[in-house]
Amino acid sequence: MNVRRRKFFITIMVTLAFFGTYLLGFGTAASISGGWLGQQITSIRFGGSKQDSVDFSLYWDVWNRVHRDYVGTVNDQDLFYSSVKGMVNGLGDPYTVFMNPTEAKRFDEDVTGEFSGIGIEIGIKEEVLTVIAPLDGTPAQKSGLKSGDIIVKIDGKDSSGMSINDAVSKIRGTKDTTVKLTILPKGSSEFKELEIKRDTITIKSVKYEVKNGNIGYVRITQFSQDTPEAVKVALNDLKSKNITGIILDLRSNPGGYLDGAQQIASQFISSGVVVSEQEKSGQKKDLYTTSDPIFPSTPMVVLVDGGSASASEIVAGAIQDRGRAKLIGEKTFGKGSVQNVENLPGGAMLKVTIAKWLTPSGRQINGEGIKPDIEVKMSAADLSAGKDSQLDKAIEILSK
Repeated sequence: MNVRRRKFFITIMVTLAFFGTYLLGFGTAASISGGWLGQQITSIRFGGSKQDSVDFSLYWDVWNRVHRDYVGTVNDQDLFYSSVKGMVNGLGDPYTVFMNPTEAKRFDEDVTGEFSGIGIEIGIKEEVLTVIAPLDGTPAQKSGLKSGDIIVKIDGKDSSGMSINDAVSKIRGTKDTTVKLTILPKGSSEFKELEIKRDTITIKSVKYEVKNGNIGYVRITQFSQDTPEAVKVALNDLKSKNITGIILDLRSNPGGYLDGAQQIASQFISSGVVVSEQEKSGQKKDLYTTSDPIFPSTPMVVLVDGGSASASEIVAGAIQDRGRAKLIGEKTFGKGSVQNVENLPGGAMLKVTIAKWLTPSGRQINGEGIKPDIEVKMSAADLSAGKDSQLDKAIEILSK
């Protein structure tokens, strides 16, 4: 089997195959009997497990009863995918997910930069479906959705207990169709109904310009495949303009590829640790800078907020810990786990949390977030007036 592995933060899946000979690779003892596909596993003994054995006869009993008694049409493939999905959901980790071929295709579209939907990154925070960040220029942002808003219903269906994948599949859809969201805005006690028209979402992950004549401004909206190279192009162009300060804007950036975070942090800090990976065993693996920095010492600030997650938090935490720049804004989201992504036979995909991330000084990111050095909150009055007090503060500091 050709297996492709990638490390993500999203948000964000090594698989324990539910059936067949894969189980032999995990030191299991299984009794196989004739049945569906000739591979019914009736009992399994797991070495090192808290529970020495699992009796699978119940699974096959239910499988056979459904085929015998259900009045409607039974689709074996759907039952199989649903059972694997249920197994993975049993871990209770919203970022460990099994994706059927349709969901896997959507996932690949998301990380390659173009899809049809409303342009929103969501996650589970404190057990509720929460907006991590609306993407720049998308229907979600134009509708007024903001980081921290709670999605209570999707097209009238309660989101309680809904997985991220299920929520995404309901929000995504064909261009020019609409989705109705019931929202509890961050800090509010009143529900809000939004009807948002879907569109083709093309994500340009890097934007840059010169502000106040001599301050370079680089905004990264997500860490996609082409982001590191786009950042290098932007920084080299700004360097040619002899800027005297630089602002890195990671606000409402939900994350993306790990190697992208490494490469981008490497453009601002000298050789050393960018982030540490803490595995299940407790062992730590340090990940280092990947190149010489383009801007190793130019005065710098980094903008963050509650929508800055995963890869954004890696970069912000590394820069802060190394004393390279001050962070301005609000506390980040706190998504500091890494998912291993594997393509499976038939076009399915598995994403499983395999480690947690620590900043170079050993700070836990997951569930904690990164606190800014200078807290600047965006007030409702500022937002209504189109005023960016966080960016204004950054320019003020670099102009001194």
